Amino acid sequence: MFRPMNWTDELAVVTGASRGIGKALAHGLVDRGAAVALCARDGIAIERLASDLRAGGGRAFGAPCDVRDEAQVAEFADRVQREMGSPTIVVNNAGIARFAPVTEMPVEQWDEVMATNLRGMFLVTRAFLPAMLAHGHGAVVNIASLAGRNALANGAAYSASKHGVLGFSKSLLMEVRKRDVRVIAVCPGSVDTSFGDGMSPNRPSRDRILTAPDVAAVVLETLALDERATVSELDIRPTNP
Repeated sequence: MFRPMNWTDELAVVTGASRGIGKALAHGLVDRGAAVALCARDGIAIERLASDLRAGGGRAFGAPCDVRDEAQVAEFADRVQREMGSPTIVVNNAGIARFAPVTEMPVEQWDEVMATNLRGMFLVTRAFLPAMLAHGHGAVVNIASLAGRNALANGAAYSASKHGVLGFSKSLLMEVRKRDVRVIAVCPGSVDTSFGDGMSPNRPSRDRILTAPDVAAVVLETLALDERATVSELDIRPTNP
């Protein structure tokens, strides 16, 4: 049976939620009536955000979690399901970028990008997906990037990782769509956040690029579609950067 989104029935996990797109999504979800379970490596910031959301009347839980660490992800998933219930939405937003020519990039930075952007997405999805499949209802939202479609000079690690996010999303969609779980890959262009500050060689003017609430609004409207419909991939870019 298909139905439109009833936000008060939804529990959304958002990773990397202490700032930027993740933080904007946390506020947007709570504003619509959903409950949220939030994580980030910065435990103080994430617990403060959850507290602020609760003070405003929202249902929110926050805990520190490094999505690269299998044990931490398992512990976070256990706490969420114990204290909040089974999530119906998972937003894999945690991500990092490191920019350098391939010949100059340290292996440690390459591994850090892949571990966060790909391994972390896999670990978090694997932790929460079984409950969605059991209920025959849910959505996995993976925050990719236009760099996952296009080449990016000095951004081989980041671009490769985001190409991987798109490949993972396409494969996962084929696995779960017959069980009424949606998979949505979102590819933002340049966004005015602190993400990548001082590292990207091609930073456009901040007063003309996207904001984190812009991206959050697109995600929320996509999730709000009747469950018979899904947007598997979408691009959002500045109109005139």
